[in-house]
Amino acid sequence: MSFQGFFLAQNGLWRAPSSSLRGKCTEHNTFSLSTGNIIGSGIFISPKGVLEHSGSVGLALIVWVLGGCIAALGSLCYAELGVTIPKSGGDYSYVTEIFGGLVGFLLLWSAVLIMYPTTLAVIALTFSNYVLQPVFPDCVPPYMATRLLSTVCLLFLTWVNCSSVRLATRIQDVFTVGKLAALGLIIVVGLVQICKGNYEGLTPQVAFEFSRTPSVGQVALAFLQASFAFSGWNFLNYVTEEVVEPRQNLPRAIYISIPLVTFVYTLTNIAYFSAMSPEELLSSNAVAVTFGEKLLGMFSVIMPISVALSTFGGINGYLFTSSRLCFSGAREGHLPSLLAMIHFKNCTPIPALLCCCTATIVILCIGETHNLINYVSFINYLSYGVTIAGLLYYRWKKPKLYRPIKVNLLVPVTYLMFWALLLGFSLYSEPVVCGVGLVIMLTGVPVYFLGVYWKSKPKCICDFIESATYVAQRLCFVVFPQFDPIEISPIEEWPDKSSNILSGKS
Repeated sequence: MSFQGFFLAQNGLWRAPSSSLRGKCTEHNTFSLSTGNIIGSGIFISPKGVLEHSGSVGLALIVWVLGGCIAALGSLCYAELGVTIPKSGGDYSYVTEIFGGLVGFLLLWSAVLIMYPTTLAVIALTFSNYVLQPVFPDCVPPYMATRLLSTVCLLFLTWVNCSSVRLATRIQDVFTVGKLAALGLIIVVGLVQICKGNYEGLTPQVAFEFSRTPSVGQVALAFLQASFAFSGWNFLNYVTEEVVEPRQNLPRAIYISIPLVTFVYTLTNIAYFSAMSPEELLSSNAVAVTFGEKLLGMFSVIMPISVALSTFGGINGYLFTSSRLCFSGAREGHLPSLLAMIHFKNCTPIPALLCCCTATIVILCIGETHNLINYVSFINYLSYGVTIAGLLYYRWKKPKLYRPIKVNLLVPVTYLMFWALLLGFSLYSEPVVCGVGLVIMLTGVPVYFLGVYWKSKPKCICDFIESATYVAQRLCFVVFPQFDPIEISPIEEWPDKSSNILSGKS
């Protein structure tokens, strides 16, 4: 496109092709993106929190297995929503379609302010801690060093995602293999230990020795810690429009990735406990490094490098998907229109990527890793529950809507029962952490009415927004994508002739 063509775009006379953000993720990419988003830093951070709150090795392992089962139930519900409402944006798009603008905006508000920047910050801090661990073997890496390295990593991957969707997905493919290899090394070494007879801590009589009797609230917090490691199971729904044949590849990726991740996580924890006592694991600031130092000897440096590669891929995956949430929110009019624009040549959502990167860097400066996990997990579970409740409401509201995938009603009902118990006991055990999350979410109410609902704004405000958008548009070389009529038309009702019914009839 010529520079003159770009100026035509400034005046609304040219738009990027409608297929600009679609058709990029094949079946192979969907699997790697799903698995890569789930396996980030959580499995290297959460084992400590799960064990601390559960009080025993045996109960901790049960929490990990049940956490995977709950994620599987949720992912089945999201598979139905993803092919019934085929829009990028995940939870936000579904809740907006089902419950309307205010509820969708509150979910978007909490996601943009809390969930994704905080999760990205946690993964980036884990990356920098593990990279710097060999440099500072006898002490905790300096505060400024970890923040600077985390920021450099974020900026580099933001540049990659701004440059090319294909390059970003290729990086995801490579580092998904790398992170599975890192966990594979832990599992193999752990299994060797077990074969040598070092499994005393895994025998039932020892594994279920409680250091203290856990309350129901503490068990709920253990599930929240485990859920952080599983977070990302719904991220394919954020890029539905970029998936080739989503009605086939979306559920297929879910069926493969969730059981695989649950199996890998459980074996990884078994490997940890084969080499470390509960006391050693709880006292460790980097579980995988401690594991490597005990069993790998002079090759222990492999472990921090492997974890760093794993978290590097996790950062890339979260940037890829969270920027699409900003893009979807702007397209619906809930965020500034600039965030709905894409680069005129590379077709990447540069403003949305820069927004996510900036918010994450702010969180990096004010938060500590372990203090953020319960906070993020509570907001995550709250969003999941509202979305899956929307599935039931949508079944009742539009019973004749064509659903290529239709799960048994027991699936969402079971998930919501667990969800209500988990959030209730978590709120009882950590009222301040959970309460702050709710308050931040509710601050979105006045923002919605002032920024979205209020249409007749003063001319000076409209002129300022228009001028700022124009300047940013020229700086980033971005334009609005052109949408096909089928993309912007309302979802029509069809006779319910579902050909792919999961787990029986509803």
